[in-house]
Amino acid sequence: MNELLETDRNHVWHPFSALQQTADLPLITKGSGPYLYTAQGNRIIDAISSWWVNLHGHAHPDIANAIATQAQQLEHVIFAGFTHEPAIRLTENLLTILPENYQRVFFSDNGSTAVEVALKMAIQYWSNRGVKKQKIIALHGAYHGDTFGAMAVGERGLFTRPFFPYLFDVVFVDFPSDEGRVLAQMETELRSGEVAAFIFEPLVQAAAGMRMYSPSVLDKMVALAHSADALCIADEVFTGFGRTGTYFAVDQLTNKPDIIALSKGITGGFLPLGVTACHEEVADAFSSNEVSKTFFHGHSYTANPLACAAANASFNLLAGDECQSRIRMISSMHSEFAESILHHSSVAEIRTQGTLLAIELRTQEETSYTNRLREIIYPWFMKRGVLMRPLGNVIYLVPPYCTGKDDLQYIYDSIREFLYALEDNTLEANL
Repeated sequence: MNELLETDRNHVWHPFSALQQTADLPLITKGSGPYLYTAQGNRIIDAISSWWVNLHGHAHPDIANAIATQAQQLEHVIFAGFTHEPAIRLTENLLTILPENYQRVFFSDNGSTAVEVALKMAIQYWSNRGVKKQKIIALHGAYHGDTFGAMAVGERGLFTRPFFPYLFDVVFVDFPSDEGRVLAQMETELRSGEVAAFIFEPLVQAAAGMRMYSPSVLDKMVALAHSADALCIADEVFTGFGRTGTYFAVDQLTNKPDIIALSKGITGGFLPLGVTACHEEVADAFSSNEVSKTFFHGHSYTANPLACAAANASFNLLAGDECQSRIRMISSMHSEFAESILHHSSVAEIRTQGTLLAIELRTQEETSYTNRLREIIYPWFMKRGVLMRPLGNVIYLVPPYCTGKDDLQYIYDSIREFLYALEDNTLEANL
């Protein structure tokens, strides 16, 4: 084990982490249900679904068996000029829960590329039709991924500063907390008739601190965009597959987007896979014998059969009564807990949406990803066997749907203990 950790410390480059590690990272050797197990035998409750991907718990046998069975039949095949059953079945499954006018599914590898595909699809849609529309509208505070197109439509800040000169221009409107203000901004920007697309994270801006806004205002923003003949792109990479209490966050809207980007939970956390789905009108712009109107985009592992098999198994679990019941249970318990700590002196704001719970802590520093509380929150909860990776001074829960009532209550009790320690200024003494 020591040799492994030494190699990790000296040669492995971890994401969103300082390159020079000050201590060995926990070596995870096993996962089961909502739990992770370290090489020392410690059990950790995965309260954030391992970066929001794990829907049904670690090492779920149904998904593991689906991958094993598929691996003995077909591990991969080029998806240009060929097809296979797992991808076809997954397309059929997704179309049963996507908006009713959706007809086409394009496969990629992850969330960033699913968004990249959506942007390219929207831009080429207008190009193929011979219409000059080049502006993109996005929301302040957005995070859509780490590829260049995805960075361009995201908040310009800490994550993207070195790349500012290389990002294309985007029109940003305010986060939709003030309905009148943001709708007025939308109307102003759409008036030119040059907007190709409006992209948004529906109802929740995850990386920005789990900032939440109402379906009502988003519905009006989508309606405005459509009235100006602009396409709407919903980035459901995080919110998809039940996280907000419905299959997709846009299920809570009357006006549906034209393109939806999916990833993260699609395979239940087993394998990387991205999907960009669109309705037939968008696809029609590419239905031509002209080579120039082809959508020239693809990845080596597009529609990988193993990933598609995992996604189909995850879909079957998600659609089952047991999983839907657990989603409702988690949503209800989150709401009850949020109500119980609403007026705690250490709490600035509490936000809930389905299985998501976010607690913004009161602090003298600015609410941001770099708020120093993040350096205390993570080790404090890890010491108590809970994986809680904060967004600055925002604690959030995104539990696997298999998380039981006892484990949720333990997490809630740990949060209460943390809040009182924060209030008494004894956090660091209890690390």
